[in-house]
Amino acid sequence: MINAALPDRLAPRATRLGLRPFYGDIHNHSDLSYGHGPFPDALTKAALQLDFVSVTGHAYWPDMPVEDPSVAHIVDFHVKGFAKLRAAWPGHFETLRAADRPGMFTVFPGYEIHSCAHGDYTIVLADLDGGPLELADDPATLKAALHARYGDRAFAFPHHIGYRTGARGLNWDTFDAGLSPFVEMFSMHGCAEASETQRGYLHSMGPVDGHSTMAHGLARGYVFGIVANTDHHSGFPGSYGHGRMALYAPAHDRNAFWRAMQDRHTNALTGDRIHLLAELDGAVQGDRIAARNTATLGIEAVAGGAIDCIDVIRNGRLWHRISPALTPAPIEDGPETLIHLELGWGARGKRHLWEGEVRIEGGTLHAVEPRFRGPEIVSPLEGQDSGHAIPWLDIDDGKVRFAVTAEANPNNTTPATQGFMLRATLTPEAVIHASLSGQEVVIPAARLFDGAKSGNLGVIDTPAWRFHQLPAAADWQWQGDIPLGALAAGETIYLRLRQASGQMAWTSPLFVT
Repeated sequence: MINAALPDRLAPRATRLGLRPFYGDIHNHSDLSYGHGPFPDALTKAALQLDFVSVTGHAYWPDMPVEDPSVAHIVDFHVKGFAKLRAAWPGHFETLRAADRPGMFTVFPGYEIHSCAHGDYTIVLADLDGGPLELADDPATLKAALHARYGDRAFAFPHHIGYRTGARGLNWDTFDAGLSPFVEMFSMHGCAEASETQRGYLHSMGPVDGHSTMAHGLARGYVFGIVANTDHHSGFPGSYGHGRMALYAPAHDRNAFWRAMQDRHTNALTGDRIHLLAELDGAVQGDRIAARNTATLGIEAVAGGAIDCIDVIRNGRLWHRISPALTPAPIEDGPETLIHLELGWGARGKRHLWEGEVRIEGGTLHAVEPRFRGPEIVSPLEGQDSGHAIPWLDIDDGKVRFAVTAEANPNNTTPATQGFMLRATLTPEAVIHASLSGQEVVIPAARLFDGAKSGNLGVIDTPAWRFHQLPAAADWQWQGDIPLGALAAGETIYLRLRQASGQMAWTSPLFVT
């Protein structure tokens, strides 16, 4: 029930195509190299809220600016991190194999190579058989080395693509779809969909350059899927709000996942486990389709909260916008809803261990989605591992029990809250009961349909909780068909979903050949 797959009734189009969404993070860091947080704990945390993971080691930087004394401190922690990974790499496969649970939680090995000239690349291996690091100075050499060693059981993809070329951003001139089935368009660095987005790059490495974006690559005619990952550096894969990816596969299976990634059947997500499917005559996101005189785009969306809009982006331009508030089309209209509990706040610099339980009186609980996050650290110079206990969440006799530490928000724009979401069917008389760090809370569901309900554990500047407003089915589901007219060779089409909460999802493009 925790991270349960969507039932067929809420994903009829995907079910008809023999596909299900699975959620993961294949680019994140721990103390395996120069990140924070114990590597084994990172795998444990990943299993809390992901279907698959790769915990990435920092391996190599061929054009590192070693002669510039102004960045000697940066060079130093990279050199030490690379050496640490090389020493740990052969033995770390045992830890990976111990964490892998076939059919439930799939683990892939991975590492990354930095490059000023070509951009940073994450390498992912399909198997846990202990293959060695293959290092190279450019994508072409890397492709040859991986193919010689692993055949089609390895690929590499560029990440934080939005930085300018020459400053570890993507170099489209050396991009090779034969090496990279997709690019990492969103992470904790920000969003590189286009020059202007709601989530710009704020890290010290610099802002987004328009020629390093997804939009520019599509305009140049490249064929690639998109994903998001956290690039989290504190041993917390899938950290909520920092980026996740979805893939569409027939079943939870290592080879099926690998095939889905190679086929670009992928989505980029900010955090919520959103199901967003684009389908055209049996083809789905990432596929190549033939030009035709008339076409219809099928859309199926199950969000993690109320949907603000679903955009159809055609040839880099907004072509059609769907607002469920104006044109409701739920997949299954009825009393099913999403109960999102968020925990945190309080005085800056403080933290609080939240322990408690939630139960529903007058309703049926269908699924629980953890929304846990780790501290927002990229460079080891920015801070240390928080040392918090690993969060836990379980279900017993209809009660959701949990324990998680929430830091106070560090400023008025960066959230550090923790939470989880319950998908449930409620009767009109349903009541939500919660015990939150000793505070007993009783809220009629009717009150939450009317608006969010919040409270504090004490007076002002104390930790606080918030039950978000409950959405009706027509708010968080949408299905329909959008006429496209004629499709000409060279066109691209993808979907972008934005929730009222700001959480987002993007599909990989469909490519017209």
